[in-house]
Amino acid sequence: MKNKKFNTKVIHSGHGADESTGSVMPPINLSSTFKQKNPGEFKYEYARTKNPTRDVLEQLIAEVEGGDRAFAFSSGMAAINTLCEIFGSNCHVICSDDVYGGTRRLFDKVKAKSQNLEVSYVDFDTNVNWDDLVKENTKFIWIETPSNPLLKIIDIKNIVEIAKGFKILVICDNTFASAYNQRPLELGADIVMNSSTKYLGGHSDLIGGSIALNKNEAISEEIQYLQNAIGAVPSPFDCYLLIRSIKTLSVRMEKHNSNAMQIASFLNNHPKITKVYYPGLEDSKNHDIAKNQMYGFGGMMSIVLNTNMEGVKKFLKNLSVFTLAESLGGVESLIEHPAIMTHASIDKSIRDTLGISDSLLRLSIGIEDVTDIQDDLEEALKQI
Repeated sequence: MKNKKFNTKVIHSGHGADESTGSVMPPINLSSTFKQKNPGEFKYEYARTKNPTRDVLEQLIAEVEGGDRAFAFSSGMAAINTLCEIFGSNCHVICSDDVYGGTRRLFDKVKAKSQNLEVSYVDFDTNVNWDDLVKENTKFIWIETPSNPLLKIIDIKNIVEIAKGFKILVICDNTFASAYNQRPLELGADIVMNSSTKYLGGHSDLIGGSIALNKNEAISEEIQYLQNAIGAVPSPFDCYLLIRSIKTLSVRMEKHNSNAMQIASFLNNHPKITKVYYPGLEDSKNHDIAKNQMYGFGGMMSIVLNTNMEGVKKFLKNLSVFTLAESLGGVESLIEHPAIMTHASIDKSIRDTLGISDSLLRLSIGIEDVTDIQDDLEEALKQI
């Protein structure tokens, strides 16, 4: 069927019934090596290079993201590392200022040493002088929207237009939104990256990463080469888990979206909450941009409690539906303290400038009954 809608794509893309057995779900191919008809004559050679189960996953991700090709990795960080390797040494990157702490750590403390990578962090909400910002060795603009943990929204189409003028690439980390809520490739981005551990996996039981891109044979071939050469690939079983999980992405995201919208509205009017960061709120910054480029506002939000560190810890200890844990995008509700947990690797001075304070908490709203989620927060807030 041509022109399948998104909900159909997540279920049927990448495979049909297995030809040899007729099984509806693709089998898990665990073989590490494959028989060759003659030396150098084969469909599959070695599982690090290519694997039938990973092939299904990559075809599925490509279609779901609206891209030409996709590649699966053992983690989101492995995917980002591979993208950096494409551009070699002594290159300059323009990056949105609010990004996952692990991304900054890789750029600033690993790639700065191993590749002499230079990064300019920019608040795209300000008036950016692009002529001064872009250098001769600027290779790409890295955007994360919605951002982690402040849920900043960046106008993807606008950044794409600017990048075209300078002939540089746009790479978008789409982890917080997932392809259900936002498809950057359809908005003109060159490459989209996801930590598939999160909403694509959706059950907090696997680690994975993905890269999908619009048609670009040169970059596709380079990613495929590096995927094999570096070897940070997912196991066949993890590929199977992701294939299974992506099939329910639509129904999960609908519930994440509706639950988060209700919880954000509740917290936005609570006297013990100073600030709610959620793009679905009409009074949130760049709400109109989010409404224009997203199909839903997602399950992630951050809040600032009107209390000190002692009060924050007391609040966290009194939660029962929420689990204090890193990561996000699972069916269960999670809560974490960015300054101590996910963004601890960022220097405190930078955290303070961004607004990642000791009173900031990041919530991943699950798909439990929304009244239970709200009651849990209300009871814990009463304790501070």
